[in-house]
Amino acid sequence: MHDTLYFTEHHHQVRDMVRDFAQNVVKPSARTYDQESRFPWDNVKQMADLGLFGIAWPEALGGAGMDYLAYVIAVHELAKVDASHAITVSAHTTLGTSPIVDFGTEEQKHRFVPLLATGKVLGGFGLTEAGAGSDAGGTATVAVDRGDHYVLNGSKIFITHAGVGEIFLVTARTDPTAKKTRGITAFIVTKDTCDLEEAQRVGIGHDPDLPKCPGVFAGKKEEKLGWRASDTRELIFQDAIVPKENVLGPTNNGFRQFLHTLDGGRIGVGALALGIAEGALEECLQYTSTRKQFGRPIANFQGVHFALADMATEIEAAKHLVYHAAWLKQHGLPFKKEAAMAKLYASELCMRATIKAVQLHGGYGYTTEYPVERMMRDAKICEIGEGTSEIQRIVIARQLLGGLID
Repeated sequence: MHDTLYFTEHHHQVRDMVRDFAQNVVKPSARTYDQESRFPWDNVKQMADLGLFGIAWPEALGGAGMDYLAYVIAVHELAKVDASHAITVSAHTTLGTSPIVDFGTEEQKHRFVPLLATGKVLGGFGLTEAGAGSDAGGTATVAVDRGDHYVLNGSKIFITHAGVGEIFLVTARTDPTAKKTRGITAFIVTKDTCDLEEAQRVGIGHDPDLPKCPGVFAGKKEEKLGWRASDTRELIFQDAIVPKENVLGPTNNGFRQFLHTLDGGRIGVGALALGIAEGALEECLQYTSTRKQFGRPIANFQGVHFALADMATEIEAAKHLVYHAAWLKQHGLPFKKEAAMAKLYASELCMRATIKAVQLHGGYGYTTEYPVERMMRDAKICEIGEGTSEIQRIVIARQLLGGLID
């Protein structure tokens, strides 16, 4: 991709800053955090200090005052080195903060966004339930109106930052008589951070002045194939009291709001998948240039040429899809179809590229000595999270057909 097509000098500066941090701070520690399945609090604190949790938000709300493309660049560069660090920024920004920016009242924005944008606390997004995955309209979590507050009961599963975050955007059914996708409302809920001592040690993840909602807490940590340094748990509501001022947008309109949020989130996951694939290619270029067989580097063999050429070509195509979707979103243009295309293509490319990277590394690729095995594990969830590949194809087809079908 020709950088001048989308990037200004400012974007190049952001890219260089994040790339330097990723190479010098994240890369040396990524293997350890992955093997220990441990959330990287120390690195997260440094990312907060760099302003990576508020890249796209105005300075008046505690952000860095940059733009959406700068945010996508940051996720892309982090993912080249480690997907867990990239999803921490992506989930926090797109899922944990953007709904408040997009749909919140001025009071909600000024109350919550500065805490999130500065990285003082981490945010998350609760939509998926045991019976409501791709069928997000099957939400069973219930919010009962009690006058000046709602009482929430239910749970959300596979929630990024459920154990380490404090501010969450969640959906609950407020009108049990409404049809499936109606009668669902979005709420801002807060909680104490489970890993409080570690969070306080590095000075992030807990704000003593943040109001707490009784009955909002995290379940056990999920042991995952990939993204192992990213915190994923169930988020549980047991008679959780949520004040009316924490309702996000109009009641019974939460489903529409969350679909809009997921459209933007798909660009973030597309950038993350692109980063993994590009990182895998960079590892392959280094390895095949130095690994010798039959007396010469394996990069001299035509079979390796073909594999590298295919990876590079597909990565270039994915760059155009991802950054074009990001550009459309940044300029307020329709981007639903383009976001789904970017996420679909980049995530499936990511899986192909990392499998190929392990193959090119031979037996070494199957060991933890080289990062390509972690990259392959991290790639798979990109085809599942924020809408499976199958859901992306449905979204794309519906956009293409428009009103031609019911």
